[in-house]
Amino acid sequence: MAGNPTAFSPLSPLAVPLLLKPRDPAGQVVLARLESPLLPLLHGVAVGDLSAVPPPSWSSDAAVTVVLAAENYPASPAKGDPIEGVAEAAAVPGAYVLHAGTKLDGDTLVTAGGRVLDVVGTGETLAAARRTAYEALGHIRLRGGHHRSDIAAAASA
Repeated sequence: MAGNPTAFSPLSPLAVPLLLKPRDPAGQVVLARLESPLLPLLHGVAVGDLSAVPPPSWSSDAAVTVVLAAENYPASPAKGDPIEGVAEAAAVPGAYVLHAGTKLDGDTLVTAGGRVLDVVGTGETLAAARRTAYEALGHIRLRGGHHRSDIAAAASA
């Protein structure tokens, strides 16, 4: 998703809930580029008045999100499988990991749904952001886990 910074315009506050779903990979790339505080924007939309909220500032960097899914997703996702390497993935410069279908079983992070993790990569270009996301994803180990390998490929070619 290219992301539309004008979605926060006082003329279109109703567009925010449609474009900015934090648990949705398309919303995550928008949030990854937002440099100004999110709370005043959300409050302004909630009360129907963005006149006192300064326009958001956006990073010129690109962002790419790749979803790591559990074995058998989407039919009947495996649950309870251990997930390893998340800290290593999050340590990749320009990357971070968002939890979607995870939970703790004691001290072990395990799958709890179909879309398990969203790995976000940022970079100066779309190609760099894509490389960062897939590099970080490469550190995560999940039995039967799978992901698309074509995210942002055509756009960054």
